[in-house]
Amino acid sequence: MPYTPPPELAELSLTEIAEQVAARKLPPVENWAPENTGDSLMRIAADGTWFHEGGEVKRPAMVRAFASLLTKDNAGQYWLVMPFQKLSIEVEDAPFIATDVIRRDDAIGFRINTDELVLAGPDNRLIARGNAETPSLYLEVRRGLEARLNRSTYQQLAEIALTQSDDWTVTSQGKTFSLLPV
Repeated sequence: MPYTPPPELAELSLTEIAEQVAARKLPPVENWAPENTGDSLMRIAADGTWFHEGGEVKRPAMVRAFASLLTKDNAGQYWLVMPFQKLSIEVEDAPFIATDVIRRDDAIGFRINTDELVLAGPDNRLIARGNAETPSLYLEVRRGLEARLNRSTYQQLAEIALTQSDDWTVTSQGKTFSLLPV
């Protein structure tokens, strides 16, 4: 069955998607080097749900605020970084979930669970992991952070791939990505 994106995504042109991506103002956490470290007592579950001290963070605005401070270091540790402190945070799989996808012109845009838009391409690669029986697709978002495609988004992307060719690849912004793990 063909996928129909929701109106808030379907009505956007590639230019409008790119403008929204560019307009997203994020704190410059990569420029901050706080020496004070600790534990945030936070966890991001594999389904993208955020928890603090065991209780679910239910306010989407709080999740978006925390997500804007999130980074991952070279050792694979996730951190919430503020100018004077950085706090570790547990991430079960990927910190974000890709919840929607749309193809426009030569690009594929994804909406992630924090309502951000990300265009797949040279700076935001699609990565296939797992094996042929249980593949998982991830989208690079920023600062070493990834979004795992949820099942319906994976299916939508598979439909896009099959309309392009039968080799289970998609091309976005001149970069070709395999949907099959190697």
